[in-house]
Order: sequence, then C-alpha cells, then structure tokens
Amino acid sequence: MTTNRNVASRSSAAVAVAQEAPRTDDGSAIVEFLGVTLVLLVPVVYLVLVLAQLQGAAFAVDGAAREAARAYVTSSTDEAEGRALAAAGLALQDQGVDADESSLTLTCDGRCDGPDGVVTAHVEADVRLVGVPAFVDALTVPVSASASMPTERFVVRDGP
Repeated sequence: MTTNRNVASRSSAAVAVAQEAPRTDDGSAIVEFLGVTLVLLVPVVYLVLVLAQLQGAAFAVDGAAREAARAYVTSSTDEAEGRALAAAGLALQDQGVDADESSLTLTCDGRCDGPDGVVTAHVEADVRLVGVPAFVDALTVPVSASASMPTERFVVRDGP
C-alpha cells in the first residue's frame, strides 16, 4: 500500500507544480499586434486615402469652376466657351481628376457679353474611390462647385 501512496502523492505533487508554474506567453504579442493591425489600422489608412482623394477632387472642381468663369469673362464672345472648357479641363487635370468624367455648365445672369452681367460656371465630377475597379459605377462620389464672375462694366464686346 505504500506504493499507492507514493503514486498518489507524486500525482498530487505534479498537479501542484503545474498549477504554480507560470504560463509563458511566447508569441502572443505578435498575434495580438497583427490582429489589431488588421482590424484597426488598415481601415483607418483606407479612410485617410479616401478622404484625401475627395478633398483633392473638391479642390479641383472649385478651381475649375473659378477658372472657367474667369476665362469666359475675359475672352471675346467667339472663343469664350472654348476657353472656359479648356481652363476647366486644365484645372481638373492639375489635381488628377479625369476631365472626361466631369461636366461644365455655364449660365449668364443678364447679358454674357455686355456690362453688368454675371457668368456662373458649375463643374461636377464623379470621383472613384481608391481601390475600386472601374467597372463598379455604384461606388463613385459626386463632387461639384460653382463660381460666379461679373462681366466688365465698361466693355461691350462684339456679338449678338
């Protein structure tokens, strides 16, 4: 019977040692870091990229509208629309916005070619989100801006 006690005392001693031994956390910090990185950091980086792209597009359409209205007002009536379209296209391309996916609308309050008129340029562009393929049209964000410029008060241009 003494052998049974030795076995019993050895097994209870092994259980006590196992309960008292510190557990090692080797490798768990790396797993936690990767989990946090995937769950938190990747969406935050994507959000920053999307917001930067939308801010750049908003800046582009604002500059395009302002330059189109300015180009229209400072040109003769024959070339006014062409110059406004070219100015808007250059302003959009400078900021990396596709000019083919944008539209320019020019309206006049009063006479476009006479004194005391106001020319308003409205530019709209669709911005594709970062990482979204071109065939997915549902994930575009419309961005628009308007700018108004008065025509010169004391200048009358030739035209109708």
